[in-house]
Amino acid sequence: MQQLSENLFRFVDTCNVYVLRDGREAVVVDFGAGDVLDALSEIGVERVSDVLMTHHHRDQAQGLPRAVEAGARIWVPGAEVELFTAVEHHWQSRNLWNNYNVREDRFTIAESIPVAGTLPEYRTTWFGGRPFIVVPLPGHTVGSVGFLTRIDGRRLAFTGDLLAAPGKLWSLAATQWSYAGAEGLAATTLSLLDVQDRRPDVLLPSHGQVMNDVDAAINLLVGRLKKLLALRGEHLDVIERRNRPSDHVLPHRLYNRTAHSMTYVLLSDSGKALLIDYGYDQYYGIPAGSDRASRRPWLYTMPVLRKMYGVSKIDVVIPTHYHDDHVAGFNLLREVEGTQVWAGANCADVLADPSYHDLPCLWYEPVQVDRIIPLGQPFRWEEHELTLHPLPGHTLHAVAVEATVDGTRVLATGDQHGEDGWLNYVYQNRFRIGDYRTTGELYLRLKPELLLTGHWGPVRVGDGFLEDLLERGAQLERLHKDLLPLESTDFDAEGFAAWIRPYQTEVAEGEPVSLEVEVRNPCPSAEDVTVTIVAPTGWKVDSAQSSAYLRPGEHAKLPFTVTPAPGTTVRRAIVAADLRVGERRFGQHAEALVSVT
Repeated sequence: MQQLSENLFRFVDTCNVYVLRDGREAVVVDFGAGDVLDALSEIGVERVSDVLMTHHHRDQAQGLPRAVEAGARIWVPGAEVELFTAVEHHWQSRNLWNNYNVREDRFTIAESIPVAGTLPEYRTTWFGGRPFIVVPLPGHTVGSVGFLTRIDGRRLAFTGDLLAAPGKLWSLAATQWSYAGAEGLAATTLSLLDVQDRRPDVLLPSHGQVMNDVDAAINLLVGRLKKLLALRGEHLDVIERRNRPSDHVLPHRLYNRTAHSMTYVLLSDSGKALLIDYGYDQYYGIPAGSDRASRRPWLYTMPVLRKMYGVSKIDVVIPTHYHDDHVAGFNLLREVEGTQVWAGANCADVLADPSYHDLPCLWYEPVQVDRIIPLGQPFRWEEHELTLHPLPGHTLHAVAVEATVDGTRVLATGDQHGEDGWLNYVYQNRFRIGDYRTTGELYLRLKPELLLTGHWGPVRVGDGFLEDLLERGAQLERLHKDLLPLESTDFDAEGFAAWIRPYQTEVAEGEPVSLEVEVRNPCPSAEDVTVTIVAPTGWKVDSAQSSAYLRPGEHAKLPFTVTPAPGTTVRRAIVAADLRVGERRFGQHAEALVSVT
């Protein structure tokens, strides 16, 4: 037990464990193997009230069962909570064969532990009578955090494994988040500069030495990381993008160029800002895997937005569609900035209840929608008038955001088209054959002068551009009609004629599950469309078969109730919908997943 100041101690275990004394109690940062509990009496401490974890790695966390047994509250990074509380699922689901995911997510604990909660990023939380600011510090892991607090007259930064000594990292291997990638190097650079901007007096790493010359330690490491990135030919502009994350499109319209997907900023004369889309903010590549711990939103560029453009409030954010790279930061904006989420009527329910839908690219948690905007009806924000138009194609749950800004007709189109107008459709996003023709017709009617695309920046509309988009959409429709047997079996573009909702359900043992099956008649004549629910053996299905008489292409929704067998506990049991249309049997066209706890 090494005393660093009157009430601050470092215990060297499998990692540095920092003990912040508050009378007879203490808060500790990281926990190692837990041997710190055996040394507390040396400094007059009787119990640990709270354990603050910087990240999930075993050398930080392997002793946490001892903390639980001792009655300490454990607080963990929000992005990594499942690597503490649902570790068994992680170990069972983690790909091992033909594995190209080299993230060090397997360097985690062996058994789940209960936690008191997650650490609220960017906000001040009190532990042991002291205020702690939780700061996102991706680099060593995607979800890492650090803590700023003041003890014994000094402003301290507990930085986890962001750096180990002046100019040094604890692990370079940990910064490789995809096969042959350098994502963590870029993220580490950004995190280091963020810590430096916060002006701590001391850096306290999870491994390595205490650093009192903060600027020298960080500048040396950032310089070395820049050289390493240059050798790899990756993220060469990371610091330049950090310093100037946004550019003007128009006097009252900005676009953020630092993220994987574009965020567009509409400015008001009052100093407020309306954002269109807000995903992961700073782009450092895409980490391998799609588990929760591989994705972390950030509010990194918000201070620059305020400083450079005089923004006083991030007032509203509107999604063009629900995909994670466009909405990942919405909850952080609501919680930290007080930003309201306004969403089109065709997207709001996907944000608010993602488990109800079987769709790609869903964000992991519900996003509360403060205002549902009717489609096709103008509405006002500050001095600006906007209209949300349905924009099926890339996904059925998308809108185009229309506004006239500084005398220019502007249309934000999300991921509808790629560079040079190529068609960016995904079948499982509920793409329909005629969607891009419909899009082309909308564009010609609205006649935008500037398109704001989701990944390719602003596009000035030249002569014939909109007509070309319409022709491409019509050609896409014709090709689908030529390629698919629509004259006899019309599943449209999706390839299915049944969908069960909610797609994912979690219920208590013995609790019934209400399901709704949406069906489509794919046949060229009116027919009885019949659904038979197929549940696991022993489960009860009330009225397992139901029918609707539908015209060709017509849809209907059929309700069912399923009750798990007594004594059942299971993760993701499959309930299927077997489809018959007239005399034709199409089989189990849809499934839902039911977990019983």
